[in-house]
Amino acid sequence: MSIPAFADISKSANDLLNKDFYHLSAGTIEVKSNTPNNVAFKVTGKSSHEKATSGAIEGKYTDKSLGNTTTIFPTQTIKSHTKKRRRASSLTASLCGIKAPSWPLDFSIFLSQQGSQLLMLYRRAGLTLTQTWNTANALDTKVELADTLAKGLKAESIFSFLPATQKKGVKLNLTFKQSAFHGRAFFDLLNGPTANVDAVIGHEGFLAGASAGYDVQKAAVTGYSAAVGYIAPQYSAAVTATDNLSVFAASYYHKVNSQVEAGAKATWNSKSGSAVGLEVASKYRLDPVSFAKAKINDRGVAAVSYNVLLRPGVTLGLGASFDTQKLEQATHKVGASFTFES
Repeated sequence: MSIPAFADISKSANDLLNKDFYHLSAGTIEVKSNTPNNVAFKVTGKSSHEKATSGAIEGKYTDKSLGNTTTIFPTQTIKSHTKKRRRASSLTASLCGIKAPSWPLDFSIFLSQQGSQLLMLYRRAGLTLTQTWNTANALDTKVELADTLAKGLKAESIFSFLPATQKKGVKLNLTFKQSAFHGRAFFDLLNGPTANVDAVIGHEGFLAGASAGYDVQKAAVTGYSAAVGYIAPQYSAAVTATDNLSVFAASYYHKVNSQVEAGAKATWNSKSGSAVGLEVASKYRLDPVSFAKAKINDRGVAAVSYNVLLRPGVTLGLGASFDTQKLEQATHKVGASFTFES
């Protein structure tokens, strides 16, 4: 069993309760495309119920071919040139007598000429570059390295820039995952700086995790949380305590069969009062290309949704929410979503 991250201990129940409900926006359109050289583009546009519109364009490059270079660089050849690679320069490929690979090197050249040579010769490098630009004129660049420094270790560097205010941000995220352990560390280098760490250990389906935040400038712990859970192939349960162990939540998810899923979540805030919030949801797969979902909470707010694959690459989502205690008022919401993928 794969050990989830701390935030994903109750993921099955949270996804059932929150994902694929399309009433949250009046309209959403998403276009995804992939190029032959491992570049994925995604354009997203949303219109809120308050008539506000927003959008973002994202480009993501994954150097997939570097993970399987044995067809281009025979294993024996790579081993014989390991020492030479460590002394790599811009002429490394020619000095080692290795034929340059044929896949596109646009991303390598984007980094630097020196970097492009190192990338061509390092078998295990797993690089992903993601750049996003949205209608708030915010520019984000994320660079990921997976299984490069150590097996199971992923490092992310996130750079953000707001041209209007000249505000900059730099974040470093580390994830280390093993068979019975999943740990993460998030560093905000310019704001604070601050650090947030969490870890989960697991054994035979049982999970236990904790998280904590720390402000370096204030030299103080900013928050802490804890969680326990159990995950099985057909069901899962979790209890979490967040916001300095003041907000408690218990969730349950059950995959009844191949068509039906059900889940529930109860939340209690020890600071605000004794009332317990409850939410239940269910998902029913109508056929191989469509499903319907429904949920309702203790306040009487119900939501329904319908998702169908119209044709390969085209998905339609419809959703609505109703306040069953105020049916005569205009508190209801309706939304639609289109996703195009190639």
